[in-house]
Formats: sequence, structure tokens, C-alpha cells
Amino acid sequence: MAKTDKTAELSVKQAGGNGIFSFLTENIRESGKAPVRVLAGFVAAWALFFLILYVLPRPQGLSAEGMAVLAIVVWASVMWVSEALPVGITGISIPTLLILTHAIPWEKGRPPMSTVFGGFTSHEVWLCLFAFFVGAVMQLLKMDRRIALGILDKIRASNVGRVIWGMFGVNIVLAFLIPAANARAATLLPVVKGITNLLGDTPEEQEAKKAIVIQSLVYATMICGVFILTAHMPNLIMVGIFSQHGYPNLSYLNWAILQFPYLGMFVLTQWWVRYHFRTKGIDIAGGHGEIRRQYQELGKTSKSEWLLLAVFAGVALLFAMGKGSPIYELHRHQLGVIGLIGILILFTPGLFPFKWKQVQDRTIWGTFLLLGGALTMTSAMSKSGLAGWMADLIHGPVVGLPWWGIVLALMVGTHVIRIGMLSNVAAVAMLAPIMFAMAPKLGLHPVAFTLLVCDTDTYAYILPTQITAAVIAYGSETFSTGDYAKAGWVCILIAMAYGLLVMAPWYALLGLPVWNPNAPWPF
Repeated sequence: MAKTDKTAELSVKQAGGNGIFSFLTENIRESGKAPVRVLAGFVAAWALFFLILYVLPRPQGLSAEGMAVLAIVVWASVMWVSEALPVGITGISIPTLLILTHAIPWEKGRPPMSTVFGGFTSHEVWLCLFAFFVGAVMQLLKMDRRIALGILDKIRASNVGRVIWGMFGVNIVLAFLIPAANARAATLLPVVKGITNLLGDTPEEQEAKKAIVIQSLVYATMICGVFILTAHMPNLIMVGIFSQHGYPNLSYLNWAILQFPYLGMFVLTQWWVRYHFRTKGIDIAGGHGEIRRQYQELGKTSKSEWLLLAVFAGVALLFAMGKGSPIYELHRHQLGVIGLIGILILFTPGLFPFKWKQVQDRTIWGTFLLLGGALTMTSAMSKSGLAGWMADLIHGPVVGLPWWGIVLALMVGTHVIRIGMLSNVAAVAMLAPIMFAMAPKLGLHPVAFTLLVCDTDTYAYILPTQITAAVIAYGSETFSTGDYAKAGWVCILIAMAYGLLVMAPWYALLGLPVWNPNAPWPF
């Protein structure tokens, strides 16, 4: 023990001898990050924060509170892009900065704690936490692997096409159970790698590996995420904005009805990927036999797995039968309250044989904090007038265009902005309140307009670094950034066309025509 302490002390002294910069960079490198990017991002974030807050003149039409929120938004954006701070720490720091800058006015000499931490008390956050716990327990039970291998076994996946369609089915099922696209991609990575390892090293098989990984871990994950409310954090951010501005009752079921046509987009991406990587007719030698062997190794479904399914099914039924349910209105509680009830049931003593630490270690606390901070930031942008001011700046160039021209222009602009950003959650947290505020100025329905523009942000497929799920897929070392971009730019065009030609008419059919801002709320 004494020897270990002396070694550590010597290391610190050596680091100090080499200078504080060397000490910091070595520690950052040991944490798995790029020192230059992290330190440059950290310094730039704070420099821009103080520059906006204390040096730059306040633009006409922007309140002092709005200027302070702008400083915080820029600070958070740079921190998120550079990953100088963990995303969750950036999220929890947003309320702190709102207090210190008085961006939300103090009340009787006291900071408005309930307001600045409002994102952490919203029902979307607690709904998210329930989903995180379900995903953690499912991983401990290895139920995620059972679902993936079981579906692939049932469809007798023996060629590239069957594997990709099977993994799409797996993603749909897991979207109900595992929140956050990055969590699903990480869960499925070993399964997908096991399948690609069955392929050889011929040029055709190398291309097939690229198609399987990109489609299964990125495209399928993101497309399915838009469909299920808890499967994609930006969904919860947008629902939170809608409910705050008089558009309530977007329940679990209503959201699924609103967004399920997006699943059809996978048909088009699969057509393109199949053509681009030329995977037609490529078989996986021994593929189905190996998948069946791995599936059978898992044994019979345990009682704990059946119990988890029963708990989730019961809570999902409560989600679907809440206020405004088209099936039957059993209760009028918010989704977050039902999520908290689900947590109580989930941790009933004796249901599952796991220690709390095991569940805790598999719960995505960073994303939980990121979501709370993002919700707080979107609320602050609206309340301070920043969202409206930014909407005024942006809407000028698109005034006079038809509704589809406006949507298309902002879709393109969104993808340009997203080239440098990793977090889809952070991007939508900044984008959604601006789009919502801009819609009335352009004579468009705020909900339909926000959905169309922000949903396209989900399909940022130019660089792997734009989406965490793509970063995970890139870690499989089966494709290059060039491979990803060549396939991705066409899929982005598909996503934008799909939004205009399929989703906009579908929203109109449900009573949300993007071209009519006065349409009565149908939910």
C-alpha cells in the first residue's frame, strides 16, 4: 500500500515538473479524449460566455435576460461540441449559470430555484428515468440479446438482406424497452459484430459488413427512435415545448400514431444501401446455424424476464390510456407520474435478483442530466425572449416562400449546422424553441413545423461524429468516414423528401396541417 502511494506521489511530482499544461493534457489523454480539442473547447466556451455577457453590445430587441441566456446557450453549445465537459455536467450546469447571471429574474432577493430547475422536475424527465431503469434491468437479464437473436433466428437470417431486416425488427422491439439511440446501438454492437465476423474478407463481403453495421446500428436505430416517445430524447424535448405552449395530451400512444409513418423510411434507405454497397445475393456462411446456436445457449426465458415484460406491459398500458387516449381514458395523470409509479413497481423486493449498484452502473445518468438541462435551456430561451429574437433573425430570408420551400430551406440549414455537433439532444434543445417561435411569424402551424424541421436533424448522416450511435458503429472498424458519407448524403435527401411528401400530408390528415396555424388541436 505504501509503495503504491509513493508511486502515485512521484507521478504527481513528475507531472508538476513538466508543467501544469503537460499534467492536464496527460490526464485528459488518459480519460480517452483529445487534449487539444477539450482544452480549446473549454477555454473558448468560457471566453465566449464572458464576451457575450459583459463585452458585446446588446442587440436591439433582445432583453438583458435574453442576452444572458444567449451567453449560456453559446457556452453549452461549445461544451457539447468539444466535449470539454461530460454532457451531463454541462446539462446540470445550465441552471447554475441561469442563477448566477440572473437570466431568470430573482424573486424577492432569492433565486427562482423552481424555475431554473424546471427541466429536472418535468414529467418528461421522470418518464425517461423509468425507461432507463427498464433498459438497465433488461441488460442485466441479457434479455436484449435474447430478443435480438430470437428475431434473427425466427426469420432464418442467412443473407445480408435478411439480417438487416431482422435487425430493423429488433430495433423496433428494443425501442419500446431501451431509451436513447446510443444505448440501443451499444446494446446491439456485440450482436452485429458477431454476425459480421461470419463473413469473409472478399471485397463483396467487406461491403456487406459496411451495409449491415451502418443500417443496423445507425439508420434503423434512429428511424425507430422517432417512432417511440421514450426511445429518443429529442422527442421528449419537443413534447415538453408543445405542452408548455398550450398543445397538451401528446401521450405515448398519440405520439406513436403521429410518428409511425417514419418507419416506412427504412424501406427507402435499405433500397439505397443495398444498391450502394451491392449486397444483393450475398449469403452469410453458416449464419442462421450460428445465430440459432447462440440463441439456444441462452436457455429458456426466466421468470424474471417474464416479470419484466409484465411490468413494462402494464405501465405501457397506463401510458396509452391516459388523458385524451383514443382507446379508453383510464386516468388523467401525466406520463412522468406513470413513470414514477412504474419505478415503484419495478423495484418491488424479490422481483429481480440484482443489487442496486448493478442497476445504477447500467443507468445512463449522463443522458438523464443532459435531458434535464436541455429542457431547462429550451424553457429559458422562450421565457427570456431569446427564441423569438432568434426566430426574427432567421425568418427573414425565407419570407415569401411556399410552406414546403420554408421547411426545405430550414431542413438544409439544420444539416449544415449539424456537421460540427455530436449531440442530437443538444441540437434539438437549441433548435426546437426557435422553430416553434418562428412558425407563427411565417403563418405555419408551430407543432407540425417544429416536428418536420427537428425530426430531420435526427438523420444527420454525413459524419459519424454527428450522432453518438454512429460513433459506436464506427468503433466496429468495418467502415471509413468516406464510406459513411457516401452512403449518408443520399439518405439525408431521402429523409428531407420523406418529411415533405409523406409526413407533412400525414400530419394534415391527423388535423395538423403545417400550412394552417389556426387548425384546432386534435389531441
